[in-house]
Amino acid sequence: GLQAYRLCSCLASRPVTRSLSLTMANIFRRPRTVDELNAHGQNTAVSHLGITITEVGEDFLRGTMRVDQRTKQPYGLLHGGSSAMLAETLASVGANMCVEKEGQQAVGLELNCNHVRGVTEGIVTGTARPVHVGRKNQVWDIRIEDSRGKLCCVSRLTLAVIETTP
Repeated sequence: GLQAYRLCSCLASRPVTRSLSLTMANIFRRPRTVDELNAHGQNTAVSHLGITITEVGEDFLRGTMRVDQRTKQPYGLLHGGSSAMLAETLASVGANMCVEKEGQQAVGLELNCNHVRGVTEGIVTGTARPVHVGRKNQVWDIRIEDSRGKLCCVSRLTLAVIETTP
């Protein structure tokens, strides 16, 4: 919660470096590099779970998380909360790169996760894509796949875009 808020707050406060035109081929109004995004996640729950952002595409954000003792539940399966953390991280970071202006921040309102396949080892990869990017709210779809490319979790995050400066 608070650490993800700090990560997103820091990203939202950075200056706009691209045109404000929005198309599905160019959704990020406040683009960041993979290195910048991963640096912002250091010393937070994101880095604790080993979540790494691996790719920023024209209309998506992708990241990975290892299935290990940090992310498994006591029965040896990937914990649903770990999948939720990966999903919300990717969508929140992506959403904050889409906000229109400085002083705005996208914050999560609702996260829905459907866990459709158990994972016991390897690396899971999440891909977040926007369903709706508006001035006041955003909706993102996140698909998490196992090392074989099989769907293990499908998620949707709804975010509010709020003003962070008076």
